[in-house]
Order: sequence, then structure tokens, then C-alpha cells
Amino acid sequence: MDKNDKRYSAYIDILHEELMPAMGCTEPIAIAYAGAMARKVLGMIPDRVLVEASDNIIKNVKSVVVPNTGNLKGIEAAAIAGIIAGDADKVLQVISEVNDEERKEMADFLQTKEVKVVASDSGLIFDLVVNVFNGDESASVRISHYHTNIVRVTKNDETTFHVQHCDDLNTKHTTDRTIMSVESIIDFADTVDLDKVRDILKMQVAHNSAIANEGIKGNWGANVGSVLLKSRDKDDITVRAKAMAAAGSDARMSGCELPVMIVSGSGNQGLATSVPVIEYAKELKADEDTLLRSLLVANLVTIHQKTSIGRLSAFCGAVSAGVGAGAGITHLHGGKYKDIAHTIVNALAIVSGIVCDGAKPSCAGKIASSVEAGILGFHMYKNGQQFLGGDGIIVKGVENTIKNIGRLGSVGMRETDKEIIRIMLGE
Repeated sequence: MDKNDKRYSAYIDILHEELMPAMGCTEPIAIAYAGAMARKVLGMIPDRVLVEASDNIIKNVKSVVVPNTGNLKGIEAAAIAGIIAGDADKVLQVISEVNDEERKEMADFLQTKEVKVVASDSGLIFDLVVNVFNGDESASVRISHYHTNIVRVTKNDETTFHVQHCDDLNTKHTTDRTIMSVESIIDFADTVDLDKVRDILKMQVAHNSAIANEGIKGNWGANVGSVLLKSRDKDDITVRAKAMAAAGSDARMSGCELPVMIVSGSGNQGLATSVPVIEYAKELKADEDTLLRSLLVANLVTIHQKTSIGRLSAFCGAVSAGVGAGAGITHLHGGKYKDIAHTIVNALAIVSGIVCDGAKPSCAGKIASSVEAGILGFHMYKNGQQFLGGDGIIVKGVENTIKNIGRLGSVGMRETDKEIIRIMLGE
């Protein structure tokens, strides 16, 4: 790809926007970030807290452990962790440094102070407001659309920062994603000056490998990763690729304090996208540059799929990430556009029915299944087999199929999403 092509700089910008370190599940961490910022604006520890959260955020925070809190779960714990111990300057690593005294303060606050959670009435899929009060003093911070996007700040009911049109369902503060295509992603990955993205990709390899290894060694969640290694042939690279990705999620969903490089706003998607490619690169003894170029394919294919689905949906994000991993693995084996396009379509035909019912230990199992589909999609095409246009929601052309999946996830599953939330809340 020519460096003067607008897509060249856009892809670099997209990678820097999407790949960032985060500790813990990103929805509770976004709440902690808003809480830390609200306390900073207030200038003191509050004596009362009100959190407004959209249904999808409630869904994704309900069942996951908030890191560095002593195994606390829920929106209340996430907000108080940020308020008591958060460093807003660290953004999605806002509660990466917490001491025992601060953990005790969190527990005391939750037991003795008013912390109320209400459903947001904004109608947005991703929307949260942390309101803090101390006597007559008050402050609030609103984050909308994605995890770090602060759109409004108030102090004593006076707006001090506001993004115009923040209620529109858009992401005006991110690079235009409509320029993305599988063909141009591969062109970019094969030609980009790697020094433009080397640091963030090497950080992805380091962080995501470290938490995957911890997931295998430790006792986290349902231990899906270690179960796979014990119950299957651990010398089989397919098994190891699934197991290591799942193990990272095992640890992350259960409060592991190691950071993850996220993709499309999700640590689980970051793990499912990258770890299988890293494992295959080890198996193939690929050099660093080859690995990094294949990671570019995996990351950008994942982001491309998620663009039309949206940050939060009833469509499980592990699917997009597992498909992205399959694309990266195909590239690692020397696959070109045709090979990668067929891998993507094959994989999407297999696992596009997995639903998202929030962040929790079973996400690791969904990651394993999605990575399996990505790898199977590659091996199918390698062996002269493929799913054809007209097979269900699959249509001729990889971009058309991705468009259909986006429609399924963003439009077709809206009512499914609402019903999942009602079930989870016991309604």
C-alpha cells in the first residue's frame, strides 16, 4: 500500500486507538475510570454515589470480578474502586495500583455509604454516568459510546466539559472505519513500515502472553484453558492455541491483576485475536516481523467485523476475534487475500450464533469455540472445502458476508439482547 494512500495512515491511527492496555474487564474499568475522574473533579471523597448505566453495561459488569478489590463484583464495587483508589491519568489501568488500606476503605464505603445504581434512560447501548456528592458539593462524569470517551463533566450542576451531539450513535472522536476492507487490510499488513506499530504490537505479545501463562498456571474461573490441555493432545498446536487464549480469559474474568492489550474495547477479544497467532508463530518458528504482520491482519480483521456490530451487542465478540485469529493464522502460513477471505467466511458460517450474556468465566469457553472455528475455516479452504453463498446468512464475497453479520449483530439481535438482560436480572 502506498504511504500516500489515506488508508495507510488511517490503519495506523485505528491500531493506536484500539490497542491499549487495560486491567480487568473493560466495562467495570470504564466505571472505575469515570469514578476516579468524578472524585478528581469533586476534589474530595464523596459521601454518596449514584451510577447511571445502560443495560448492556449492567449486563457486562454483573458477574465479573473487579481487579484489586478483594474479589468484589458489580457496578458499585467498580465505581468505589475508582473513587477510593483510582488514578484517572492511567485511564483503563485506573486501579492498577491499590494497597490493602484502600481495599479496606472500599469495603467500609460499600457498607456504610449510599451507593445507588439506576438504569440509564438515554437509549444508548454504551452509556454511563458516575455522580458523586459530598454535602452541598457534587460532580459527575459521563462516558458514552466507548470506554474512554468522556462526553460530559459537571461540577455543582455546572457543565465544565461537553461534547456536542454526544447522544448521537456515532464515534466522532475515532478514525473513520468505513474505509476498511479485508483486501486493503492485507495490503497494509504486508507493506507497512513496522516501526510505526511495532511498540504496540510487541506490547500486545508481551501482555497477552503473560496473562495467558498465568491462566494456565493458576486457579482461575472454570480453568477452561488448563482443562483443554489436560483433556486433549497438548502437542497439537490447535489445542494449544485455543487453550492459551481461553486461559487468558480464565484469569482476566476472575480478577487477575495483569494487564491485557484490548481490541475493539475488549480484553477478551484482544486475547482471542492475538494469542492463537502468537502460539502458531512459535510452532512455525516465525521471526518477529512475520508475527507482527500476521497480528496486524488478525487485529484489523477483528476491528473491521466489530465496526458494524458495535461495541456491545447480543452477538458474542469472541466470534469476531476468533475469526480474526483465523485470518492471522492463515496469513502466518503464507495465505493471500483469497485464502484469508475464505477463512473468514468459513469461520463466520460456523459460529455466528453465539450470544453475549455478559462478562464471566464462561467467556473462556466461547473464546475456545471461536478460535476453533477460525482455525477450522483455514483448514477447510486449505483442503479445498468451503461454505458457499446462499448457505444461510453467508453470501458471495467476504465484505458482503461481514456486512450481513454486522446487520445480524446490530439490528437482528436487539430484542435478543433485551431478553438476555431481562433473564440475567431475573425479570
